[in-house]
Amino acid sequence: METDQSDRTRPGQEYARHRTRRLRATLLALTAAGGLLLTGCGAGEGSHSNTSDGANRTGFPAPAPATTSGGDNSSEQDGEQTSTPADKVAPSPDYLSTFALDVDTASYGYARRVLADGQRPDPSTIRPEEFVNSFRQDYDRPDGNGFTVTVDGARTDKSNWSLVRVGLATRTADDSDERPPAALTFVIDVSGSMSEMGRLDLAKKSLDEMTDRLRDDDSVALVTFSDEAETVLPMTRLDGHRGKVHHAIDELETQASTNLGAGVETGYATATEGLREGATNRVVLISDGLANTGDTSADSILERIANERRDHGITLFGVGVGSDYGDALMEKLADKGDGHTAYVSNDADARKVFVDQLPQNIDLTARDAKAQVAFDPETVAQFLLIGYEDRKVADDDFRNDNVDGGEIGPGHTVTALYAVRTRPGADGHLATASVRWLDPNTRAPHEESGQLETAALHDSLSSASPRFQVTAVAAYFADDLRSPEDSAGSLPGNPGLDELATQAHALAKKTEDKDVRQLAEAIDEASRMN
Repeated sequence: METDQSDRTRPGQEYARHRTRRLRATLLALTAAGGLLLTGCGAGEGSHSNTSDGANRTGFPAPAPATTSGGDNSSEQDGEQTSTPADKVAPSPDYLSTFALDVDTASYGYARRVLADGQRPDPSTIRPEEFVNSFRQDYDRPDGNGFTVTVDGARTDKSNWSLVRVGLATRTADDSDERPPAALTFVIDVSGSMSEMGRLDLAKKSLDEMTDRLRDDDSVALVTFSDEAETVLPMTRLDGHRGKVHHAIDELETQASTNLGAGVETGYATATEGLREGATNRVVLISDGLANTGDTSADSILERIANERRDHGITLFGVGVGSDYGDALMEKLADKGDGHTAYVSNDADARKVFVDQLPQNIDLTARDAKAQVAFDPETVAQFLLIGYEDRKVADDDFRNDNVDGGEIGPGHTVTALYAVRTRPGADGHLATASVRWLDPNTRAPHEESGQLETAALHDSLSSASPRFQVTAVAAYFADDLRSPEDSAGSLPGNPGLDELATQAHALAKKTEDKDVRQLAEAIDEASRMN
């Protein structure tokens, strides 16, 4: 249903005015103490509700205006002294957390590859939200386009700290004739570095399998780049022409340098020339991201193709390959290019991305999707969003539909995990989570919300659902990998790698999920290096 912005905003404003006098003393106390707002990401049983007016009628509203003030890096609240590193602190009595949705998983996939090679990943490549979003969740799904919102949580063994999971899910992926046709422009890196086993050979095999899975009314174009870019195959309908596409893929060979900028620019130009109205128009970039010729700046590359992105709605799906991988460039291209990234290191990864997850990687159910979580200051003293540092959105821009959000497909789930410190003896409403998105065709805005009460928190992580526990283990694992090699993670309740490995193996057995088993094996590798 379409959102009326003025009607949606009004309940939050009225609520905020109603509570101003009651909260003033609390906010002043928090300001004087240097109240902490920490930002950083995170399915199961919990309070779940949907609203159509953007505000929670029984709890703290998502659109409540934010109030900001300064402070130092420590806070003494409710008699408990806490301290947090300066680079993680945004001092403020603001109880809103707003971010663009993200379904990237490349950071986790690449970390697994590096660990399997006997090395510890560079902490700068660890994005916790991509670890969390790499696993299947148990959220309810909507019948049509849009999202369901699930909010649940569990207490940790650290005083007054809990983990709160915000889960968003789109409709089940449908590979039937109901989805719109796809117009895909494959942009393939054929530079010298792609000659390593598991790069171009894996890309060619993946594209062959993907081409076989596409429908007759889908279209494919093929662009290659090394020191220069070339359109090898213009946009071609697959009906009667699959052999032509396979032949073009089979002819791919490695050449010289990596002019990724030229490849992206030519890819978008080819996609624009072959644009199909009523279809999902997407550029699929397959590269190791090691640009060394021409334009190597993501911002500059994106600026050059801005018109195609904005005017024609062409989105980017980035697929990373190779043991030496330009993670930062690929991640920024995808995040700012209205798309997402994945990383493949072997045939199983490639089949998952190009075959099993094909519908969600080529179709769209939501554009510019953003989430906002409002924590109730009467029950919450402090909170930490785990990950999503590159996806932050100003609280006031939650309903500004000109501000970029995330592009989400069918079958996707998005999880944000928070560490939340409740006030001693707190009882009642804890948080309201809202998601806002635009219809991919009409750009009409929509919203849904869900909420959580303190009484719904599980008494411990071990009593939460298995999928919630997997989420927690993945987040704690990322926390350990982001920490210096000789120190443990800093998230409240992190038990350390050895205990995480034990938990992960138990969860792999309980869920019978090969992805969870791979998580346990990756934690084993990291634990052996400590």
